[in-house]
Amino acid sequence: MAQALRPLLVLLAIGSCIAADHIDLWPMPKSVTHGAQRLYVSKDATMSMVGSTYSDEKAILKDAFQRMLDLMKLNHNADDTNRSSFVLTGVNMVVHSPEDELSFGVDESYNLTVPTIGDPLHAQVEAQTVYGALHALQTFGQLCYFDFTSRLIELNSAPWMITDAPRFPYRGLLIDTSRHYLPLTTIKGVIDAMTYSKLNVLHWHIIDEQSFPIEIPSYPKLWNGSYSYSERYTMSDAVDIVRYAEKRGVNVLAEIDVPGHALSWGVGYPSLWPSDSCKEALDVSNNFTFEVIDGILSDFSKVFKFKFVHLGGDEVNTSCWTKTPHIKEWLNNNHMNASDAYRYFVLRSQKIAIAHGYDVINWEETFNDFGEKLDRKTIVHNWLGGKVAPKVVAAGLRCIVSNQDKWYLDHLDATWEGFYMNEPLKGIDNPEQQRLVIGGEVCMWGEQIDASDIEQTIWPRAAAAAERLWTPIEKLAEDPRSATSRLSRFRCLLNQRGVAAAPLAGDGRTAPYEPGPCVRQ
Repeated sequence: MAQALRPLLVLLAIGSCIAADHIDLWPMPKSVTHGAQRLYVSKDATMSMVGSTYSDEKAILKDAFQRMLDLMKLNHNADDTNRSSFVLTGVNMVVHSPEDELSFGVDESYNLTVPTIGDPLHAQVEAQTVYGALHALQTFGQLCYFDFTSRLIELNSAPWMITDAPRFPYRGLLIDTSRHYLPLTTIKGVIDAMTYSKLNVLHWHIIDEQSFPIEIPSYPKLWNGSYSYSERYTMSDAVDIVRYAEKRGVNVLAEIDVPGHALSWGVGYPSLWPSDSCKEALDVSNNFTFEVIDGILSDFSKVFKFKFVHLGGDEVNTSCWTKTPHIKEWLNNNHMNASDAYRYFVLRSQKIAIAHGYDVINWEETFNDFGEKLDRKTIVHNWLGGKVAPKVVAAGLRCIVSNQDKWYLDHLDATWEGFYMNEPLKGIDNPEQQRLVIGGEVCMWGEQIDASDIEQTIWPRAAAAAERLWTPIEKLAEDPRSATSRLSRFRCLLNQRGVAAAPLAGDGRTAPYEPGPCVRQ
């Protein structure tokens, strides 16, 4: 498609969809019916929990409801209304489970009803868990908008009846804090934006060869490999991020990438390097290497409570092992070649993680090279292309899809349409094997981004993938152009909420092409 034509096609798509599609929700719910009545939402709307088993002792719902009200007002001063009818005075939340543990596969379904009759008039949310209720509030917030003429919060097309649940339990976004440090406020902003499109896993690629920014109490010299004294995260910072995310229904997946991508480890502990002149991958022959991995995962287990930990395992260059005399001798004594040692390293690291209570995620090279040897609970993280997932699930292992040609956000030539149309179950027809694809993840690698441009590089393309991961396949648009008006509206909503989402027209983080309203960019 010629670049010059794309803005025009966006305009045509928006114009053709507005009249036909009045459901401006993103991601599209499982089931939606609505009417034609306009309601008004009291600026002092309240939340009740009549009939709820959940007690909200941690104020998860209370705080989420207040955030929703603040977002609906968009920092404007909504007027009181003296209308005697059609005023929603609150939302009643019925949560059936008293538990609030954010476990993998937690029930995220919900029912949302916005009636036009009632005294008082209340919207009703029913969910099995508090995390389904959080998604309901996100949907309700999208139904409401501040009207500048009436100075009221309005809700059109009532009554609404929405039944919703995610298609996949794992809907992830990766951030990379090794290539460029990201301040805590930036990470929290990413988490907030994730919740708007119902993504639920923040994959924190904390460490890589360039820097080791996080505190490890068991081995305090490791963060000597950070860029500077100010570009670091304490364990308290990590706890803060995890708690912030969990309160919003987002799990945090921590990653240490071993044995490659670990040059920074040796700044504090040089014995982790094969030698002073050949520094990657980590020294496979040294028991201290695995003691450090054990210490890291021990410290992680006290903070990162998600069921999974990511151990990387990709792009391992073993040439230092075969060039370094003491490692070469170790290989010979153990009757191993470099490939055997790579397998040994990954499997030994897996055993350490499992001992700390984790299930392990590894990048797909581990499966491609020795998949039959991986622990059977391993989740294989696809990234090289779109054909590995069918092989993984055929082997009986679980898979996360992130094929780089479609779902890598640092590929600025990857358009939102490509993100939208990337199907995780492509080539997988067996229902049992389909269930082994637990979801997908868009990846924001950090070589070319930092706090200055991360938001416009992520959004709105990540939201396009989010609908693919949330919405039932039969509800997804067969032609992405038919979803353009909804995504454009959602992108504008992100902007209004303070998220620097880039225009739809053009490639990743392209600037607006001319003056005009938000929805036409």
